[in-house]
Amino acid sequence: MPKRSTLRLTKRSVDALRPGGKDAIFWDRDLAGFGVRVHATGRKLCIVQSRGPAGLKRATLGPVGDRTVEEYRREAAASIDRIKRGEDPRPPEPAPEPTVADLAALCLKDHVAARCKPATAENYRKSIDGHILPALGSKALKDVAPEDAANLHHALRATPAAANQAIWVLSKMFSLAESWEMVPPGRNPCRHVRHYRATPRERFLTPDEFQRIGDALKTFETKRSMQPSAIAAIRLLMLTGCRSDEILTLQWDDIDRAARVIRLRDSKTGPRMVPLTGPVGKVLDGIEREDGVPWVLRGAQPNSRLSCLSWHWRRVRTATGLHDVRLHDCRHSYASRALALGEGLPVIGRLLGHARVGTTAKYAHLVRDAEKAAAARTGGSIAAWIMPGDAEAA
Repeated sequence: MPKRSTLRLTKRSVDALRPGGKDAIFWDRDLAGFGVRVHATGRKLCIVQSRGPAGLKRATLGPVGDRTVEEYRREAAASIDRIKRGEDPRPPEPAPEPTVADLAALCLKDHVAARCKPATAENYRKSIDGHILPALGSKALKDVAPEDAANLHHALRATPAAANQAIWVLSKMFSLAESWEMVPPGRNPCRHVRHYRATPRERFLTPDEFQRIGDALKTFETKRSMQPSAIAAIRLLMLTGCRSDEILTLQWDDIDRAARVIRLRDSKTGPRMVPLTGPVGKVLDGIEREDGVPWVLRGAQPNSRLSCLSWHWRRVRTATGLHDVRLHDCRHSYASRALALGEGLPVIGRLLGHARVGTTAKYAHLVRDAEKAAAARTGGSIAAWIMPGDAEAA
């Protein structure tokens, strides 16, 4: 057992303690249960001891010198109170400070996965994984300052759109953190970051380019060198102006032949209807339907749907030499063609699904004749280029 002595523990008295042949404990005269253990090696540790409901408990507070004697005395007094209440003498470990990486994971799980469409979710992941986490992932939320956001934005200045997107996502993350009480109000570091002026990318297909894509699809079809569902998907995108996800998630139950509409149940702007024109019907007629599979555009695996067109579209671009044309440009080109045919902006907006759910709800059972006619003229015009000989009147 170590030797026991008592004295008033101060910095001077503790510094003066010398090791003997054995360990020794020196107890404080002012606070019963607070002491210093001096090992035979010369090491000195502040300790605390008291009796509680479970009996005598002793704990080490820390090495002398790490904190002042007075700081250890205050900690000892708190530890004695905990022991007498039957609790652990050591203070509870503080919860680790949440980091930007923690917030990102929570954002993706509780916000993006629950509320965002696949394309939006992909944009979140690109910004988070590609830019935000490499720059700020290990930083505690409380330590992220406005200059961190400004530096991130500046580092991406060569790609203004990506820079703006990263700041938008980071700002959204901190807005969520405030609502989740992970940071106090007013802690968003992106508030004063001025977005770069990004030039909108506009690329519209010409009649010749429509024809080149149509010829390439026909060649792939004849040679059976591309998945039939991918060929059909690209044709439907060009003939309807729909978004990729709207076409890829299409089910046979969405096709209403009697009303001549396609009912999109989960469009970006909510449920909406797309006119089923003659050329669109021709493409759908050419798709082999498989019993028990709800998807119009089947995937390579049993009971699956086609989930991505990127690889197929790259092959189309290579075959046509249109290396700067994105798949989404087919949607822009549909709108451009409709404008060229004299359709009004409100009609085009509805054809593209730009209206809100409340605006499209009035057409629950019937699409306006103007929209049907506009879709027929636009789709028929494009079909004459990409499906020569197969295009039918709506």
